[in-house]
Amino acid sequence: MIQVKNLRKEFGTKVAVEDVSFKVEKGEVLGFLGPNGAGKSTTMRMVTGYFRPTSGSVSLGGIDMLEEPEKAKQLLGYLPENAPLYSDMTVVSFLGFCAEMRGIYGAAKSKAIDRVLDMCFLDKVRNQSVDTLSKGYRHRTCFAQSIIHDPEVLILDEPTDGLDPNQKHEVRGMIKRMGQNKAIIFSTHILEEVDAACSRAMIIDRGKVVADGTPDQLKKLVPGCNSLDEVFRSITRSETAKKGE
Repeated sequence: MIQVKNLRKEFGTKVAVEDVSFKVEKGEVLGFLGPNGAGKSTTMRMVTGYFRPTSGSVSLGGIDMLEEPEKAKQLLGYLPENAPLYSDMTVVSFLGFCAEMRGIYGAAKSKAIDRVLDMCFLDKVRNQSVDTLSKGYRHRTCFAQSIIHDPEVLILDEPTDGLDPNQKHEVRGMIKRMGQNKAIIFSTHILEEVDAACSRAMIIDRGKVVADGTPDQLKKLVPGCNSLDEVFRSITRSETAKKGE
């Protein structure tokens, strides 16, 4: 479903992403890991068509993102980091607006709204204005818009950011369930989420892929490491380590 080949992104003289390639098939949930500034968000923005790569290619469902962006994006649901909301709208009106932007009207729109309200545990705030929602409910509303059209491909940038432990548990479970029939990529700094929701994980550091495999395979990459946290720290360089060199 998702095919990324030799992606590179330059910002002036800075190379943010260098020669990144991977596939995500239907039925896979890929956890996209890396330290701050590693190139995760830049890569995801290229996969979604928000950034144009300096070189390389992205295709969704066999459709080239650069050559047929509108057609490719029809397959895509995207939850960006710090996703925007219209604060003067109610939850229902915002989701209705998002549904219409996706070409969903009438009875199909009502059905789609009810479906995502239920999936994202938003029904009790359905008629509440966005500006009165807690941070957790706002984030869940953003999540709901990304799945309003039941996309085949889902790209989630820090989907549990700002949620309390119970809400994080709910969202992880939802991602795992949806991953049974979608191709999903989500970035996270919380390594326990990989074990909880992902069938596969990829670690990126300084713009390059440094590890790719199932959570169990990654745990065996470095002798003596018994957790993803230990592996992550072993194969990526922290800013404090760089300053000490």
